[in-house]
Amino acid sequence: MAGNVVELTDANWEQEVVNSLVPVVVDFWAPWCGPCRIIAPIVEKLASEFNGKAKIGKLNTDENPGISMKYGIRAIPTIMMFKNGEVVDTRVGVQPEDSLRRMIANNV
Repeated sequence: MAGNVVELTDANWEQEVVNSLVPVVVDFWAPWCGPCRIIAPIVEKLASEFNGKAKIGKLNTDENPGISMKYGIRAIPTIMMFKNGEVVDTRVGVQPEDSLRRMIANNV
Protein backbone atom coordinates (compact mmCIF):
# COMPACT_ATOMS: atom_id res chain seq x y z
CA MET A 1 0.00 0.00 0.00
CA ALA A 2 1.16 3.49 -0.74
CA GLY A 3 1.88 6.26 1.75
CA ASN A 4 -0.73 6.59 4.46
CA VAL A 5 -3.00 3.79 3.19
CA VAL A 6 -3.28 0.84 5.61
CA GLU A 7 -3.48 -2.70 4.24
CA LEU A 8 -6.50 -4.30 5.91
CA THR A 9 -7.01 -8.05 6.30
CA ASP A 10 -9.38 -10.46 7.98
CA ALA A 11 -6.64 -10.82 10.65
CA ASN A 12 -6.14 -7.13 11.50
CA TRP A 13 -9.73 -5.91 10.91
CA GLU A 14 -10.73 -5.85 14.59
CA GLN A 15 -7.66 -3.84 15.60
CA GLU A 16 -7.48 -1.47 12.62
CA VAL A 17 -11.20 -0.80 12.00
CA VAL A 18 -13.50 -1.90 14.84
CA ASN A 19 -11.24 -0.64 17.64
CA SER A 20 -9.90 2.44 15.80
CA LEU A 21 -9.94 5.69 17.74
CA VAL A 22 -10.48 7.65 14.50
CA PRO A 23 -13.02 7.12 11.70
CA VAL A 24 -11.91 4.57 9.08
CA VAL A 25 -12.53 4.59 5.33
CA VAL A 26 -12.27 1.14 3.74
CA ASP A 27 -11.79 0.62 0.02
CA PHE A 28 -12.93 -2.92 -0.81
CA TRP A 29 -11.04 -3.84 -4.01
CA ALA A 30 -9.35 -6.58 -6.04
CA PRO A 31 -6.28 -6.49 -8.32
CA TRP A 32 -8.25 -7.56 -11.42
CA CYS A 33 -10.86 -4.80 -11.01
CA GLY A 34 -10.44 -1.96 -13.54
CA PRO A 35 -12.65 0.54 -11.68
CA CYS A 36 -10.66 -0.23 -8.50
CA ARG A 37 -7.47 0.85 -10.28
CA ILE A 38 -9.22 4.06 -11.37
CA ILE A 39 -10.20 5.00 -7.81
CA ALA A 40 -6.89 3.96 -6.17
CA PRO A 41 -5.06 7.29 -6.72
CA ILE A 42 -8.04 9.16 -5.26
CA VAL A 43 -8.00 6.95 -2.16
CA GLU A 44 -4.24 7.51 -1.77
CA LYS A 45 -4.63 11.29 -2.15
CA LEU A 46 -7.40 11.41 0.47
CA ALA A 47 -5.30 9.27 2.83
CA SER A 48 -2.65 11.98 2.79
CA GLU A 49 -5.19 14.79 3.03
CA PHE A 50 -6.97 13.31 6.07
CA ASN A 51 -3.87 11.85 7.75
CA GLY A 52 -4.35 12.08 11.53
CA LYS A 53 -8.10 12.75 11.22
CA ALA A 54 -9.20 9.49 9.60
CA LYS A 55 -7.60 6.17 8.75
CA ILE A 56 -7.79 5.10 5.11
CA GLY A 57 -7.39 1.41 4.33
CA LYS A 58 -7.76 -1.05 1.47
CA LEU A 59 -9.06 -4.58 1.81
CA ASN A 60 -8.40 -7.05 -1.02
CA THR A 61 -11.70 -8.93 -1.31
CA ASP A 62 -10.07 -11.94 -3.01
CA GLU A 63 -7.61 -12.46 -0.15
CA ASN A 64 -10.03 -11.58 2.68
CA PRO A 65 -13.40 -13.20 1.97
CA GLY A 66 -14.50 -13.24 5.63
CA ILE A 67 -14.81 -9.48 6.04
CA SER A 68 -16.17 -9.08 2.51
CA MET A 69 -18.96 -11.56 3.24
CA LYS A 70 -19.67 -10.07 6.67
CA TYR A 71 -20.40 -6.66 5.12
CA GLY A 72 -22.21 -8.04 2.06
CA ILE A 73 -19.78 -6.73 -0.53
CA ARG A 74 -21.29 -7.66 -3.90
CA ALA A 75 -19.63 -5.10 -6.16
CA ILE A 76 -16.24 -3.45 -6.10
CA PRO A 77 -14.99 -0.92 -5.57
CA THR A 78 -17.12 -0.37 -2.49
CA ILE A 79 -16.07 2.40 -0.10
CA MET A 80 -17.37 2.16 3.47
CA MET A 81 -16.91 4.70 6.25
CA PHE A 82 -16.73 3.31 9.79
CA LYS A 83 -17.07 5.30 12.99
CA ASN A 84 -16.76 3.58 16.37
CA GLY A 85 -16.70 0.25 14.49
CA GLU A 86 -20.07 0.86 12.77
CA VAL A 87 -20.77 1.60 9.10
CA VAL A 88 -21.92 5.22 8.74
CA ASP A 89 -21.74 5.62 4.94
CA THR A 90 -21.29 3.45 1.85
CA ARG A 91 -20.49 4.24 -1.78
CA VAL A 92 -20.43 1.63 -4.56
CA GLY A 93 -18.55 2.05 -7.82
CA VAL A 94 -16.12 4.71 -8.95
CA GLN A 95 -16.85 7.94 -7.10
CA PRO A 96 -15.75 11.50 -7.84
CA GLU A 97 -12.99 12.73 -5.56
CA ASP A 98 -15.22 15.51 -4.16
CA SER A 99 -17.92 13.00 -3.21
CA LEU A 100 -15.47 10.89 -1.21
CA ARG A 101 -13.89 13.97 0.36
CA ARG A 102 -17.33 15.16 1.57
CA MET A 103 -18.15 11.69 2.92
CA ILE A 104 -14.95 11.71 5.00
CA ALA A 105 -15.21 15.36 6.06
CA ASN A 106 -18.78 14.82 7.28
CA ASN A 107 -17.61 12.02 9.60
CA VAL A 108 -14.34 13.27 11.10
